[in-house]
This record gives sequence, structure tokens and C-alpha cells, in this order.
Amino acid sequence: MNAKAVAFFSGFPEKQFTESIADELKMILNERKCLVFISAWPDRYVQNDDDAFGMNNMFTEKDMAFEQYCVIDERTDPASSKMEIEKASCIFLMGGNATAQMKLIKDKGIFELLKRSKAVILGVSAGSMNMGNPVADIYESVVPYEGLGFANLTIKSHFPLTDENLQNMTRKVSMEVPVTLMKDESAIFMYNGVIKQIGEIYRMEKGEIKPILKDDLKKIM
Repeated sequence: MNAKAVAFFSGFPEKQFTESIADELKMILNERKCLVFISAWPDRYVQNDDDAFGMNNMFTEKDMAFEQYCVIDERTDPASSKMEIEKASCIFLMGGNATAQMKLIKDKGIFELLKRSKAVILGVSAGSMNMGNPVADIYESVVPYEGLGFANLTIKSHFPLTDENLQNMTRKVSMEVPVTLMKDESAIFMYNGVIKQIGEIYRMEKGEIKPILKDDLKKIM
């Protein structure tokens, strides 16, 4: 992994980082020149601008203001997308539709650039799913596909799964590959050869759910 650090998030229903997550971010975000968001709703331009504005403010509110930020979506041409990734201090894969986000990443020619990036790379919900490998977007495709591979895990965010159909589909995926179930306001941080867990995270394997263990976290790296 070339990235300075990576972090996987489930979601922030209060639209703010918890104090424990903010403390970890401050440790890894000592350079805050350019923050680049990657959309998971590539053609929803107004929503992307609003979400990027709000998520940038989440950093500012915790005394981690960036000098500038931008969002990559369908409006961004491939050359500009590559330039933004190359100069980014932090890259944040947004939530939404995981398969649409991965298509955007490949269409803009930044898949390999992301894998080689030395920036801090963060993901929330669909974004965190695409940072792992393999990826199984329960809503769009239960057939696992290749993710960015920053960790050996398949994520399903926003646990607990209250939708019965979603539970069944996730259980089906877990028969083939273990699924990491993350509650909102939980996180997995990886940097300097260390992996840290914040909040409640579980592991579903062969349909059985258990709290994730330290040995499971070691396998993720």
C-alpha cells in the first residue's frame, strides 16, 4: 500500500465526525492542501456539490480545514481527474452507489492512480466498500468484483441490517466471502503498519455474525 493512511467509515448520521474518529484523522492529516471527493452518484451534480460542501465542513468543524476541495463526477474530464488525484493531500470516496462509483473511477482512468497514491485515502459507505477487495454491492451486484484493494475485506455498512431481503442477500454473499459489518460512526484506520478499530464492527461468515476479533483485523492487512 502506497497510501500514507487509509480509513473506512460506515456513515455519519449526525453529519459530523465523532471525537474519537476526529482524533485519529488529526494524526494522519498533518498536510491539508487539497481534499478530493469522488462521487458515488456521478450524474447528480447538485447533490454532489452540496455533499462535498457539507463533508468539507465536517473537517473544518473539527479544526482540520483544507486549503481547497473539489469533487470528481461525470462533469470532470479524465485529464482533470488525474491531475486532482495526483495533487491530493486527501482523497475521500463518497457514499451512494458503489458500482456507479467504480465505473466512474475506471471511466476517468484513475483506478491505478488511486492504488499508487501516497495521499490519505478515506471512504464512507459505498466508498469504503470500493476501497476493499473483493467488493459485493448487495443492492447492485451480489457477484463480487475487484476493488481498490487497500485491505482484504468486503464491507457492508450501516449495520444492523433491518431489511429482511438485504439480510438474506448479505448472508448469501457471506457463504463465499466473509463480510465486515460496520455500524454507523465506526471506523477502521490503517497506517504505519498498525490497524485500529473504532466503534462496533462485526464479521459475517457462512451466515453467522460475530464481533470482529483482533485476529480478523490482522488478516485485513
